[in-house]
Amino acid sequence: MDRDQLLAELAALLGARNVLATAAEMAGYVRDWSGDNLADPLCVVRPGSTQEVAAVVRLAARAGIGLVPQGGNTGLVAGTCPTDGRDILLNMGRMRAIRAVDPLDMVLQVEAGVTVEEAQRAAEAQNLLFPLSFGAQGSAQIGGAIAVNAGGLNVLRYGMMRNLVLGLELVLPDGTVIDTLSALSKDNRGLALHQLFIGSEGALGIVTAASLRLSPRITRRQTALLAFADLQEIVTFAARARAHCSDLLSAFEFMPGAAIDLAIAHVPGLQAPFADRAAYYVLLEVAASGPVDLEALLMGLLEEALSDGPVLDGVVATSDRQRQDLWLLREAMVEAQAARGWHLRTDFSVPLSRVARLVDALQAVVAEHLPGWTPLAYGHMGDGNVHFNVLPPAGIAKAEFFAQSSTARARMYEVVRALDGSLSAEHGIGRERLAALHADRPAPLLALAQAVKTLLDPDGRMNPGCLFPAPSSEDGRR
Repeated sequence: MDRDQLLAELAALLGARNVLATAAEMAGYVRDWSGDNLADPLCVVRPGSTQEVAAVVRLAARAGIGLVPQGGNTGLVAGTCPTDGRDILLNMGRMRAIRAVDPLDMVLQVEAGVTVEEAQRAAEAQNLLFPLSFGAQGSAQIGGAIAVNAGGLNVLRYGMMRNLVLGLELVLPDGTVIDTLSALSKDNRGLALHQLFIGSEGALGIVTAASLRLSPRITRRQTALLAFADLQEIVTFAARARAHCSDLLSAFEFMPGAAIDLAIAHVPGLQAPFADRAAYYVLLEVAASGPVDLEALLMGLLEEALSDGPVLDGVVATSDRQRQDLWLLREAMVEAQAARGWHLRTDFSVPLSRVARLVDALQAVVAEHLPGWTPLAYGHMGDGNVHFNVLPPAGIAKAEFFAQSSTARARMYEVVRALDGSLSAEHGIGRERLAALHADRPAPLLALAQAVKTLLDPDGRMNPGCLFPAPSSEDGRR
């Protein structure tokens, strides 16, 4: 089937305005959030229903064309960036229905194109909480969050996206629609097959809808920003805070002083939190949905920590505005890095006890391989997730940036592996980390994953080159 015939058949299925084939039409879909990766699809299609997704999948199967599912395009690892000009980019943005919200069962059923923020608002309207939360939640879609098993700020208390999914509606590579949507918290009728697709990055099938677990709406919070001199002291304090606050500790973020400096320089009017700059800061939050004295709980923790010595200084938000200002420091430091342009991004996880060792070892890598670059180690301390990013000197050219950073990145992966960590805590593998994944994982595990891929997608047409190596032309895909 030639390109013109394929486009004509797609237009017959979806309507001409939902098939985008010129460079101008596709411009808003082909560059990822980071700006580092540019896709080159054959075309972009925008189905509006599960039936239309299935019809596109069947047509692509008949034509031997690859399919790359795309959500809000907020990924950071080129997971939705095909580059060979022969794959259909299947954007889920028109599938925006909130199908049901059940306040008694505390279940939300949504289509894949619903944004994380829209899901949050739908839950809030029923006095409930959808706890997934991260910086791109206004654009990121539920289908994409499921595809990469998203994490974010509340993992410590509520778990990853995998923990929030009760069931899925899926389209398999042959166009078959599978419905496991459910309100059941317990269901042991054999294999939980929907779990196979969470974190599969669109390489096994396309998520079209999900049943999501909700929680009671948070009615009170206590938020504090604390100053520390040493990262290992933060590791020890994190364990103490979790024991003291029990399951009410919902966030525990750590940030270096250099990242706070960057945030303050980036956002006009943003103030330094303390008179004396600290090496590291912790932003923690306790939250409850019932009549719990959170102030007494948090103050008891802080009084112990201040008397023992590891906490140098601290501030507790006394209003919602002050709370927002504290969180703005966390958000602005990420925005400030993006504003600087090219920088080396990573997404590591190690056991909590090894976080300080990881950061020390990674800083040594930067000193050896990237002298003059600025390392920033921050992240979700409560679950051992460290974003170790490195900013190059101002004005560096793209080619020079990648040439200098590639060796350092490879060495960083070796450090993480030696500490029994993961090279991807929450961002996924995509295309950027595919080679690193295959160097990282044992051969039997890779073979087992490939067997599942081959069983469900024998022609390798689902997001080819993402998470799994792309098939060669001899494998049957055009």
